[in-house]
Amino acid sequence: MARRERVMRMSVELPLWRALAGYRVLTMLYAIGFFATAYSGFARPWLAVAYYAVLFVWTLATLPKVTNAANCTKRFLAADLTVALTGILLTPFADAHERVMDGGPTLPSIWTAGSVLAFAIKGGWRWAAVASTLVAVANLVERGTPARDTVHNVVLVWVASIAIGYVVEVARASERTLARALEIEAATRERERLARDIHDSVLQVLAMVQRRGAVIGGEAAELGRLAGEQEVALRTLVSGGLVPVSRVSEDAAEGAVVRMVEEPEGAGPDGPVDLRALLAPYAGSLVNLAEPGAPVLLAPAAARELAAAVGAALDNVREHVGEQARAWILVEDEPDEVIVTVRDEGPGIPDGRLAEAEGEGRLGVALSIRGRLRDLGGTAELISVPGQGTEVELKAPKKTAGTRGTGARGKAADHE
Repeated sequence: MARRERVMRMSVELPLWRALAGYRVLTMLYAIGFFATAYSGFARPWLAVAYYAVLFVWTLATLPKVTNAANCTKRFLAADLTVALTGILLTPFADAHERVMDGGPTLPSIWTAGSVLAFAIKGGWRWAAVASTLVAVANLVERGTPARDTVHNVVLVWVASIAIGYVVEVARASERTLARALEIEAATRERERLARDIHDSVLQVLAMVQRRGAVIGGEAAELGRLAGEQEVALRTLVSGGLVPVSRVSEDAAEGAVVRMVEEPEGAGPDGPVDLRALLAPYAGSLVNLAEPGAPVLLAPAAARELAAAVGAALDNVREHVGEQARAWILVEDEPDEVIVTVRDEGPGIPDGRLAEAEGEGRLGVALSIRGRLRDLGGTAELISVPGQGTEVELKAPKKTAGTRGTGARGKAADHE
């Protein structure tokens, strides 16, 4: 079956690009019309005619460049701003000196603002600030003195372009947030649908195989045991025990594009990790994992150490209670800390046995469990009543400065 990719596009930029294209055409016609009405007052009208011919052709030829962000490249923006600056600097040579000193318009007139606005829509307020500053310098050079009307026009373009650039940046961030929310909602609905289908079919079949295998015995019992393990693993998967597929928004010509992208475990080397993903492999037919429906996020090092401590506790269960002993893992996500409880159905630990084990040099609980949690700034508490099993409560703070001596302790220590 062919793979289908659902792409959703949203954009509040497209109206801005359409408005910019219309603005450039209208202001180009305005500049040419103004020149036609004041033709006799120009000292060198032929120079103005040559410039307006270039401006006319350039504006119409580059209309496709200002239809979206993808077409509006950096090279085009640089060339477009060069056309505007050239027109400003040519004004003293083409127009009469008196009109220039009286504050007459430059050759490109208000068409220059369109070039600056293209920078704002494409790159945000920082690009707009650079472009408007260059236009301001060109206007000051053209007049020779910082006249009041010139400064007024320069400040107006500078403020307007930066404001529009900032609005565009906010709009893009809003698009990305909305796109991510919609994709997560769609993925959640799809996962719920798959969970219902799997529960009504595959999980029921596996559960039936497990029960029938236990009744028949022999090789069928082994087959039933394997079916039970697969049932638990599959149930953990469909209930959200693994890290979900992430959603990434991109900026493209038509707006924010949302695609499904597989992401490695956690959000990166410094990003939070979902503890549920690290504890999921421990679940099986003999180990029941109860966890929250939402991700349980911890720093990567803290999550790994906490999961390793859980593994050490389960190793103790298998070693001292038996390979077929049942165990339960409970994960609680509190506001300031994460609590993981490991409980077994064994005979419990006699009073003084842990101290005796440490004296014999068997440091599994002391190092692999308590030592890990101590390095995280948390605690590990063992509650054991003879004949009623053992409960290990691990508490890890969500904010920790880091861990010391991670990795080697769990392998080097003997379990007790």
